[in-house]
Amino acid sequence: MSRYHFFDFSLEDLGDFLVEQGEKRFRATQLYKWVYGHKVQDFSQMTDISKSFREKLPDLFDFSLPPVVSDRTSVDGTRKFLFDVGDGDTIEAVLIPSPGRLTLCLSTQVGCNMACKFCFTGKMKMKRRLKAHEIVGQFLQADRLLGSDQRISNIVYMGMGEPLDNPENVLTSIQIFNTTIGIGLSRKRITVSTSGLVDRIPLITESGARLAVSLNGVNDEVRSQVMPINNKWNIKELLDACVEHCRITKDKVTFEYVLLKGVTDSIEDARQLYKITRRVPCKINIIPFNEHPGSGFSRPSDSQVVRFQEELMKLGAHVLLRRTKGRDIYAACGQLTSAHKEHPQTMPVQ
Repeated sequence: MSRYHFFDFSLEDLGDFLVEQGEKRFRATQLYKWVYGHKVQDFSQMTDISKSFREKLPDLFDFSLPPVVSDRTSVDGTRKFLFDVGDGDTIEAVLIPSPGRLTLCLSTQVGCNMACKFCFTGKMKMKRRLKAHEIVGQFLQADRLLGSDQRISNIVYMGMGEPLDNPENVLTSIQIFNTTIGIGLSRKRITVSTSGLVDRIPLITESGARLAVSLNGVNDEVRSQVMPINNKWNIKELLDACVEHCRITKDKVTFEYVLLKGVTDSIEDARQLYKITRRVPCKINIIPFNEHPGSGFSRPSDSQVVRFQEELMKLGAHVLLRRTKGRDIYAACGQLTSAHKEHPQTMPVQ
């Protein structure tokens, strides 16, 4: 009999599965406490579980995690992990330190179908969607490699792939991360970013996670140029969906806006960005473009980035300039990809 990946099961689904196996539902709670709460996978240590059930566990469940191929640390403390997810495929995840928090940026796919022009992952065709255990496994491996005084405080689904192009596994992983007796992360510490799959934004609303939207254009002409998904759902449809999300959740949306030199970084772009987003309860993260081979785009000067930010602030926008982290090891926003011979490992930064 083939074994089932333990990290594919939400607590409710695990209870259902165990009942199907002739076990009591409360066994699911016991296992969650041991595996996620106490970080124990040695069945002999699970002292409140009957010996007969413990003897079944090795034949029922696979507790394997995606092996860590490499673990690189940036000059700013950012860590990038390369994971082996089988069949020659690899993915990257990034651990980002900042004052008062430690954020893990997770991948949801090997490659991506969205083909955003400014994103290194977008140069890859999507090979497959990750299973829940491969998403959760990134967290568990990163957590295992932390020092005893460190703890991952936030999760962002902003790595390789479009999370809403893999909704079932992403939503299951959110349930696993959120379960109080397990990992126990508040849903408000979990953010799902989308390029604009408008019809699936309600799934984020229902999940209770925070919503981030990769906007990156102030009109349909520019946004379609850099983000082909805009040809299916335009800016008005996207912003309407954001307004509805905010109405239901009483939460704010985070708009991510990449500054591409000569394309999205003018002062007039800043004015238009404020104009189109002011009807949405939101904050705006402006992100200077992070270079990668063959992108065709350039990073604006630091002075232009500041002017763009100051214009938004003058207009009254809640705007943050995202500090670039991990750029020297290709771990910054838009730089993640699978391991291949064209993938550089380091870049000089000033």
